[in-house]
Amino acid sequence: MTDLPHPTQAVVLAGGQGSRLRPYTDDRPKPMVEIPGTGTPIIGHQLAWLAAEGVTDVVISCGHLAEVLQEWLRETELPLRATTVVETEPLGRGGGLKYAAAALPRPDEPYYATNGDIWTRFSLREMAEFHAEREALATLALARPRLPWGAVATDEIGNVTDFIEAPPVSFQINAGVYVFSPAFTSLLPDRGDHERNTFPRLARQRLLAGFPLPQRAYWRAIDTAKDLNEAARELNGN
Repeated sequence: MTDLPHPTQAVVLAGGQGSRLRPYTDDRPKPMVEIPGTGTPIIGHQLAWLAAEGVTDVVISCGHLAEVLQEWLRETELPLRATTVVETEPLGRGGGLKYAAAALPRPDEPYYATNGDIWTRFSLREMAEFHAEREALATLALARPRLPWGAVATDEIGNVTDFIEAPPVSFQINAGVYVFSPAFTSLLPDRGDHERNTFPRLARQRLLAGFPLPQRAYWRAIDTAKDLNEAARELNGN
């Protein structure tokens, strides 16, 4: 496989309605919700991160209230070139990704992709090198989130031995950030979810890699108002 080790193009999936973030998403798409105290929407943080990692071109897949995001892009001084594609009907995550990837300026080169509600910081260059070393068609970042509740440890006869506040879970989850080889795009469904069909097929063929996020990497999916507030608090070091 002859992939370039460091992609310079990316897709951002920004078409979701964000129903769990209402009322913030009543008048804007989910990626346009601002992180409190920053004055910048989620997608603004994403574009700054991608640019810092060497990305020069981004295609943003829009849907719900696309015009709000497009207006912000026009009025904002961006650190890279950003274009948008708009789904006229819901295509699902896999279909939306394929539709957006068709608009990438260099279709014969690898690319990054990220969900539009992810706020994270880690080395995409290291992830791209990991992807190339394994000759994968697709690589997904893996996060190990913390439980939102305290855990209780017990011994073999049922005595409580400890209380553990918000421990990390024992399994890894899909962090919603990817590296894709050019050939991956044609394997995506025109409509549907790539995580239910394309990814499992690649996993069986040993062509899907998982890149564990570094231990101190920041990662958060912004799904609810609580996530917004916690992200703001973490940003301030509290």
